[in-house]
Formats: sequence, C-alpha cells, structure tokens
Amino acid sequence: MLIPKKVKHRKWHKGRGRNIRVATTKLELAFGAYGLKALTPAWVSSQQIEAARRVLSRSIKKGGKIWIRVFPDKPITKKGNEVPMGAGKGGVDHYVAVVRAGTIMFEMDGVPADVAKKALEDAAYKMSSVCKFVQAR
Repeated sequence: MLIPKKVKHRKWHKGRGRNIRVATTKLELAFGAYGLKALTPAWVSSQQIEAARRVLSRSIKKGGKIWIRVFPDKPITKKGNEVPMGAGKGGVDHYVAVVRAGTIMFEMDGVPADVAKKALEDAAYKMSSVCKFVQAR
C-alpha cells in the first residue's frame, strides 16, 4: 500500500474547514483520455486507493495505462482499545489523501471508452466519495 517514505511531522492535526472548499488543482485530465473525478470531499485511505488500483488493473488486462493522481500523505492516529483518557495522542494507524470536490483521482488511457467507463465506475465503488467518469474533450 502507499505510504510516504518520510514525513516532516509524525502526527498531524486534523485541520479545520473540511468539506467546504472545492479543488483548485488536478481539475483537468493531464495524462490519460479517461478519468475518475471526485464530486464530494473525502479522506481517501491508502487501502481504498490500492483496492481501486487493483480493480482498474484487472479490468484493462495489460491493455492500457493507469495514473494515480492522489497520494496518501496525511497520517491518521488512533488510540488502542480500553485506553484511559489522557496519556497523549495515539500512534499513527494509517495514511489518507485529502481529496476535495472536483479532484481527478485516477486517469486511464489505451483502452476503448466502454471498457474504461466500466473499469472506472467499478473503482468508484471503492472510494469514500461520490465519483463520476470523465472523458477528454
């Protein structure tokens, strides 16, 4: 699964202003002819990205190329079960990618449009945000 090699700070704050802003980068297809665009903001975990990548690679069967445009670099911490209040913040549990509404998450090229649409719609089931299939004009 995707994890960063190194992070500046081991534990991050959650951040404020979630779910209100739209994306300002990764708005257009840059590499492939087809893509998967997030319509709602979400934290997409590295497990979800890997599950979607597997769906895409299995459905195109060595026929095309896939680009993953998001990377999980935000550490999410979790305290153990039955740990009393206090005693600091928990350890890093997993990593997420912060995805805003309008971000292109995956791109694909080298396959027919109907195969790409089916593959990307299947990958959208694995995501924690509502997604749609987009095509280059």
